Amino acid sequence: MKNSSEKIKIIPLVIAVTGHRDLVDTELGAIRARVKSLFLELQENYPANPLMVMSSLAEGADMLVAEVAIELDIDLVVPLPKSRETYLPDFRTEQARQRFDLLCSQATQVFELVSDIPVAPVGMDQAKWENDYPYAKLGIYLSAHCHILLALWDGKASSHLGGTAQVVEFHHDNVMPGITPKSVAAQQMLVDDESDLVFHIVCSRDSEGFEPHPDHTPLDWSWYSKDVDEPRSRQLPAQHVLIFQRSSEFAVDALQFAEQIEAGKWSLIGENIETKLPEGAEAIDRIYYRADWLAIYYQRKTLRTLFITHWMAFLMGLMFILYSDFQSVRVLLLAFLGFFAVATAAHYLAKKGAWQRKYLDYRTLAEGLRVQFYWAVAGVTDENRWKYAHDSYLQSQNPEFGWIRNVMRVGGIRCDAYPNEDPGGVAFTVDEWVGAPDRGQLGYFKRRAHERIKRQELTERIGRLSLYVSVLAVFVFIFADSLLPDPVHVFLTVLMGATLLSYGVREGYAYATATKELIKQYEFMLRIFDNAHRRLSATEETEELRLVLAVLGQSALDEHSDWILMHRERSLDESEIWRMGS
Repeated sequence: MKNSSEKIKIIPLVIAVTGHRDLVDTELGAIRARVKSLFLELQENYPANPLMVMSSLAEGADMLVAEVAIELDIDLVVPLPKSRETYLPDFRTEQARQRFDLLCSQATQVFELVSDIPVAPVGMDQAKWENDYPYAKLGIYLSAHCHILLALWDGKASSHLGGTAQVVEFHHDNVMPGITPKSVAAQQMLVDDESDLVFHIVCSRDSEGFEPHPDHTPLDWSWYSKDVDEPRSRQLPAQHVLIFQRSSEFAVDALQFAEQIEAGKWSLIGENIETKLPEGAEAIDRIYYRADWLAIYYQRKTLRTLFITHWMAFLMGLMFILYSDFQSVRVLLLAFLGFFAVATAAHYLAKKGAWQRKYLDYRTLAEGLRVQFYWAVAGVTDENRWKYAHDSYLQSQNPEFGWIRNVMRVGGIRCDAYPNEDPGGVAFTVDEWVGAPDRGQLGYFKRRAHERIKRQELTERIGRLSLYVSVLAVFVFIFADSLLPDPVHVFLTVLMGATLLSYGVREGYAYATATKELIKQYEFMLRIFDNAHRRLSATEETEELRLVLAVLGQSALDEHSDWILMHRERSLDESEIWRMGS
């Protein structure tokens, strides 16, 4: 096995395999060539995202794709549906078992998706259920943690639980007969979902009725998604192109600032941790602190741009007031245009670098990873065992946010395979995540709410000052205008205009940074974490603690979804700069 302890430096593009075991010998060469061509094309288009292939190494399609991955030096991850001892008898020949052992030795990771098998649904044979259930669970796991499902499939529907047809159906509709309820399909019906991407290579089967579905030609291929207008195409669907580009952009940024990130990172694990973390938690943390550092970096650039543009807007307005009320000299108008040019240049650079979008996206990713990390450490799992932390995050929002879920899929590959059962993980999460009034997220939201309130109070004081100055100036003009020398008259006029202008610009800055809305959000999250803190302090039952942490995490994910939408609406453009300055 390859060294699995090597740190993941960038976000891989994960391809999971599902396919038939009984492929036709005469088609193997063409299928292998098509798989290789797909991998090479993806490597060329997304060089910052190394490919990762997930295959259970079953005979036929799984082994074929795994061998192509090894040939191209692509990381191979092997989730086994059963323990190795009970899986080996599924291979028909000693040669197949030897190929399996060889591929396992060349894989980056090999792990088992072993769990208790529930009682068979009514009307289903228990023995058949026990045999097929591990493969159904494997298909669900592969679907939930890949970016592309590579299906070597005859295109025919099937009632075989966990078979290729049902895995493809689950990837599109989140439905696995006998395992997922129909209500899940209803929930997914109206939602744009980036997790539906299948690369379908049509294959025959070496058995009776081996021909593919009549609508398909052997060895034909297509991208297959839930797109209403063009479910099958030769080109990667535009929605997925954007999502892969965003993931690649994040990987490029993480590589560009790799040294700075390592030097200034803030890890969720900490330095003097005594609790043993579950397998895979460090992988989530590594992605988290990269997203967190980059979010802070682009936040500073965004706030600097807002600071510059609002100061320029104030100076533009001041130049206009001076031109109108003091001296109508040409240089004041030139200064007005000069300040506008500076503001426009700052805005142009910010827009070209996508600073605000990156700040918002990376912060949203980091907060999703924070929840994913602490859930993994505490052993919090969805009551629906086919659902994971990333599945519903931002699901009903802008489809382009799907890249954030795609990154979280990578982070959860190991933790989602092994839910942590150690109560020590719960204690660690309560202490580090929830914390107390002076630390953790509870302390964070308390501080941030206080800071935002102070900022809003300053804005209100500037507003009151501008009002008092304006009222005073009006009274002077009413009762003593004829007695005022011209310079005093002009000074009061400019002062009144400048104070009103300063308040208007300050109010614009407060709007751009969503100060009022953030106060409400921080206070809401403070109450949520405070309530969680009280409930967690009142019980020592591990499952009760996990329940509270599950509800808390979902509330945090929902709030982060609202946060990014609110800030996306507050981008500043040239017309807004001109309006404030005028």
